[in-house]
Amino acid sequence: MSIVVYFSSAGGSREVKRQQNEIFHFLDGKKIIYRTLDITQSSDLKDEMRKKVGNPLAMPPQVFNGDKYCGDYQAFFNAIEDGKPETFFKL
Repeated sequence: MSIVVYFSSAGGSREVKRQQNEIFHFLDGKKIIYRTLDITQSSDLKDEMRKKVGNPLAMPPQVFNGDKYCGDYQAFFNAIEDGKPETFFKL
């Protein structure tokens, strides 16, 4: 299994950029291999992300481990606060 992060590289909210960067920074710091899917490159990717999340309004960042949905930024933040990031990433 591998970690996949759906993100947005285009404009938008500074808050979303910050949230994405926090997730990337954590993964890089722990040397966890992951791949990114930029939803601004294809509307199909955005639709795919929203379908997999089960929310037609879901916004990035959204994190998966293989086919298992890990969660959004708030779930990541809560796991970090609880000292259980491995649980969030389903490692």
